[in-house]
Amino acid sequence: MSKKKGLSLEEKRTRMMEIFFETKDVFQLKDIEKIAPKQKGISPMTVKDVLQSLVDDNMVDCERVGTSNYYWAFPSKALNARKNKLDELKKQDSEAKQRKVSLEKAVEKANLGREDTKERSSLLKELKALREEKTQLQADLEKYRECDPEVVEEIRKTNVVAKEAVSRWTDNVFAIKSWTKKKFSFDDSRINKAFGIPEDFDYMD
Repeated sequence: MSKKKGLSLEEKRTRMMEIFFETKDVFQLKDIEKIAPKQKGISPMTVKDVLQSLVDDNMVDCERVGTSNYYWAFPSKALNARKNKLDELKKQDSEAKQRKVSLEKAVEKANLGREDTKERSSLLKELKALREEKTQLQADLEKYRECDPEVVEEIRKTNVVAKEAVSRWTDNVFAIKSWTKKKFSFDDSRINKAFGIPEDFDYMD
């Protein structure tokens, strides 16, 4: 089978949030460093940074007790936090759109004489900055949507269904190979070549 691509930062963040949502437990960093690679396929070298990014975004709570840090994130609180963040981002996006409309009108008015005035240049710069801000806000909205517990749960269910489907087709391939061996006395290499089956074809982990 083809080599698996590495997970993106957002995929790692989503999978790490699954650990907290599925267990509803409190962990130390060492616990997460053991669980994340084994259960969620997150590279051990990136676990700490991914966890810290979630803490920085207030998606995971962190409390120091004695000499140890403890981490937790419960779906209800995380959902409310993300809803508040989404509401704030939507508000900012709406305000940016309104400012953009006003600036476009101002630019249109300034363009009437086609004079390259300081005011026109300033307005164009501000308009460009607002367009960039709008793009960033839309990216932020998408980022928080991907970490929504409901979306995470839907992704988890979809992954389970997909994995079951892959397993069924893998069973079918092995059944065909077994039948072909018995019927024609072909070896694995010959069967693989005839049907275009990779030599390392096997079940998914």
